[in-house]
Amino acid sequence: MRNVETALKWGVERRLEFIEFRLYWEGGVNRSDIVEAFDVSVPQASKDLTLYQERAPHNAVYDKSAKRYVASSEFQPCFLKPDAGQYLNQLRSVAEGILASSESWIARSPPYAGPPVPARGVKNDTLRTVLEAIRHNEAVEIKYQSLSSDDPRWRWIAPHAIGFDGYRWHVRAFCDVDKTFKDFLLSRVLEIKSFRPSEVSPEDDADWNEFITLEIGPHPDLSESQKRIIGLDYGMRGGRARLRVRKALRYYALRRLGLDTPPEARRPQDQQIVLLNEGVADEDHR
Repeated sequence: MRNVETALKWGVERRLEFIEFRLYWEGGVNRSDIVEAFDVSVPQASKDLTLYQERAPHNAVYDKSAKRYVASSEFQPCFLKPDAGQYLNQLRSVAEGILASSESWIARSPPYAGPPVPARGVKNDTLRTVLEAIRHNEAVEIKYQSLSSDDPRWRWIAPHAIGFDGYRWHVRAFCDVDKTFKDFLLSRVLEIKSFRPSEVSPEDDADWNEFITLEIGPHPDLSESQKRIIGLDYGMRGGRARLRVRKALRYYALRRLGLDTPPEARRPQDQQIVLLNEGVADEDHR
């Protein structure tokens, strides 16, 4: 449990959390780590380390040869809630250039590799203008290149949210041409010309505001031992895993999981998982 005898300022608590992050994930921390991460003075970093030892007296010991504090055998998190998923997402974000290394708390990244990620091609001005329209509930006139037309077309859209399909960034918006809510790829917005007050409400986008639960399970043609392995891979319980997703993003979720094609289209060892339902409405998260 966290020691709450004396309330800490947010900045101080953040630095204590950083100290614990380094101790937990990298085994040690020193004053220069704190100075570099938070741009504080050396005396302040020393005070933070002293305070940490007061609040968590059994977590760190000073290694004179390494000139840093290292995690003790009795280490127990007090300020940090360790999360493997968050660590791996941070590692991936730095490797793919999404997050600057200076903004990451990871100092010694392990060797990492992943499949290449295509350039997203979103213009700064486009995103800035769309965000402004969302904040002020405005419609914008955009020049958009769709696959259904050889030439780009001007149209009015009323954006209300940003979406990501695992590869590309979208803006969720009401289309004045098609009279419905749709996804528009930000990279295909070529120009933005005008603003006007929006006549639609984000609450009217039923598919965006409704959540559904997808259930997945191991491919039925796998062996029992293979099914157990797949269950571990996807954190399944009782042979199934439940994934909550906005109804508007159902197609993207299935495509990213490789479930947008019939399960018989590939070998069970390649398909590995199957969809157990078509998406059940989530009454608690509408």
